[in-house]
Amino acid sequence: MNSDILLFAHPTFGVLGIIASVWVFVETLNASDVNVARTKTAALIVTGCIAMAGILGGYWYVNFYAPEKAIILKGPWPFAHNLVMETKEHLFFIPLILALYLPFAAWDNLKGNKAARNMVLVVTLLIALSGLAIEGAGAVINYGVKVAFVHTGVKGAE
Repeated sequence: MNSDILLFAHPTFGVLGIIASVWVFVETLNASDVNVARTKTAALIVTGCIAMAGILGGYWYVNFYAPEKAIILKGPWPFAHNLVMETKEHLFFIPLILALYLPFAAWDNLKGNKAARNMVLVVTLLIALSGLAIEGAGAVINYGVKVAFVHTGVKGAE
């Protein structure tokens, strides 16, 4: 599989998972008999998208990240790996675990059970916020590579 395809698909699935999480949040705020199926469907979409983001990102990390890591560490932004990537490696488990739990929480009676509704609201909010933090971390890591190339004078890096 092409490294560039993985590098684009990984954050795309992450963003789609975040958007679907917001969708579940809104459906849960307006829980009714009418939107039960939509809420459950959206919860499954969150799970699928966040899981795919994790699988694709993990595959890319294991198979393609080593050269970029070396470039980052030799460049002017070594913290892009030492701090940001190291943090991202551990933080991505949060939205993944929450996304795997979300369908179970969303299958409860959200209209009639305030505790279940609040649980889904908190879980989706945490998925969205941690997902955005992880997306931002990915941007910093990507820029760490670019800054290293610009710093070394590689043509086309600017």
